[in-house]
Formats: sequence, structure tokens, C-alpha cells
Amino acid sequence: MEHGGDLTLAIERFGGTRETWLDLSTGINPHSYPIPQKLAADSWQALPSQVAEEHLISAARNTYQVPDHLELVAAAGTQILLSLLPLILPEGPVALSSPTYSSHKDVWCRENRNPVELSSIYALPADAKIVLLVNPNNPDGQLIDVKSLLEIARTLTDRGGYLVVDEAFADVVPGSSLLPHIGNENILVLRSFGKFFGLAGLRLGFLAGPRNITSRISGLLESWSISGPAMEIGTAALRDQDWQTQTTRRLIEEMADLTVLLSEQELSVFGGTPLYALAGLRNAKALHEALARSHIWTRIFDYAPTWIRFGLPGGGENLKRLEEALADAKKEL
Repeated sequence: MEHGGDLTLAIERFGGTRETWLDLSTGINPHSYPIPQKLAADSWQALPSQVAEEHLISAARNTYQVPDHLELVAAAGTQILLSLLPLILPEGPVALSSPTYSSHKDVWCRENRNPVELSSIYALPADAKIVLLVNPNNPDGQLIDVKSLLEIARTLTDRGGYLVVDEAFADVVPGSSLLPHIGNENILVLRSFGKFFGLAGLRLGFLAGPRNITSRISGLLESWSISGPAMEIGTAALRDQDWQTQTTRRLIEEMADLTVLLSEQELSVFGGTPLYALAGLRNAKALHEALARSHIWTRIFDYAPTWIRFGLPGGGENLKRLEEALADAKKEL
């Protein structure tokens, strides 16, 4: 499974329907932002306006604390944005902190700019021009401190290169974002909307960086690359600071409950964020399949056969269902 969230394979192998499955394979907030019951008619009927996009960008700049000297560009998801980076960033060796979200490596390999994979970001190759990392990392939740990131960025800036930081899960780890601390370093930061706001299907994401990069990204995006409904909902959600604060607190509390449950079922939780827990056990694949027979879908990794990742179940009833399924699986295995 390249990414979480697609139940097609699970249903083909283990039966059931989407409604009967508990999907824990993603790091998407199960408590999504409430979509307005009635969107403005223009959101559906008219082409997206420049004014609506400006409102969206303004809301995002405020929420993500983007410094005034950086530009912000929006697109239909960060997946599109990260796929454009190999086309516009300078030639030269590329390094990627690994293991991490697989698409980062894929998009660079597709352009024959095969990145060197680093087990430690602190062992920076002497010739690296572009360095990519996810912070907090997916799937282990590793967090690199702001001071270290700025030191790496300054080294790369002196080489005429760039540091690219994917902050897809920074919303749920207060204080983790590099954005408020960026000065004149060559840094690009990706921010995902759908994960924290639980609206992955909306397809919305942002890239912050120097104007010379964001202007080229904007030039590669097609006209009206974001839908009217996405702009309206995204703007409302990004402006709703109370919902964001309450939701962050709720996710932290629910992750604590999930961590306790997994530990009680003899799963060793060694990484994650408030949106997913990464656990280790010898027979992770067998547990994954046993849970699938109970129509609970988790995430396993080809490169780490002892790892299994659990997204948040989304409340007491689903947590109880997971507890019972884990207990049954333990007897079976």
C-alpha cells in the first residue's frame, strides 16, 4: 500500500463495504471541520475569483504565521506542489531524510534527480544542493528542532541550494513549524490543509517561500487550480482559531487514549503525532491482516516489517471496537 486511505484493496481481499470498515490507515483527523450547510452560490456556479483566492491566502498566512517577506501559493493539495519542485529548483545533488513519505522520493526520481537517502539529517553530504525532509516526520513523528533546521538551511543557502520542509503534520504539534523563524535562508515550506481539518477530499495545500520560487510555481499551475468551494471552506476553517485550538486539544487527548490501549495490548508505541501512532512488534503483517478480517485497516511498511501505524479511531465506540479486535487478534496469533 503506497499510501493510506484507499480501502479498495482491503474490500477486495476481506469483503465488506466502505461503511463497514474502520479506516485507521491514514493520518487524517477523524473529526473534520464542519462544512457550511449552504455555500455561496457563486462558489459552485462562477469561476473562482481573484478576491476569493486572496482571502484564502490571507487566512493561511495568519494561521501558518508566514513572515511578510515570504510569498504563499495555494494549489489543489501539496501533492501537486511537491511534484513541481524538481522542475524549478537548481541542479545539483539532492538528499532526502528517510524513511518518510514516499512521494518525495518518487517525484525527484521521475525527473532523474535521484535523491540520496539520509538516515540522519545531521549527516549532510558535503555536495548536497537540495535537502528534503518531513517535520514532524511521517511515519515515526521524529521532530527536528528549529535551530538545527536553520543551520542546515544556511549551509545550503551558501551553496546556492534550498531546504524543503514538508510540515503536513505541524498543525497538531504546536511550536514545531519553521515558518515563523525564517529569515533570508533559502527555505520552502509545504503545508497541508486536509489532514488537520479532516477534509482530505477538498484537495488544498500551500507552499511558502521566496518570490523567485513561488512565482515560478504559480506559472506552472493551471488557471483556477483551486475550486470555489475549496476556497470558501478553506478560508472559513483557517480563520476559525477557536475550532483549531479545541481540536488540537481533543486530538492530543484521544491519542493518549489510543496509546494506552495499544500498550495494554502489548504493542510498543515508539513514534507518531497526535494524528497517528507508530507501534512495533515482530509479526506486524500478521496483526495487520488479522485486524483486516475484522474490517479494521491499518498501515504497514515494506521497508520496516515490524512497524504498524494506527490512525485515530475517532471516539469511544471505535476505540472499543479496536480494543476488542486487538484482543481477538492476540488470541489468534
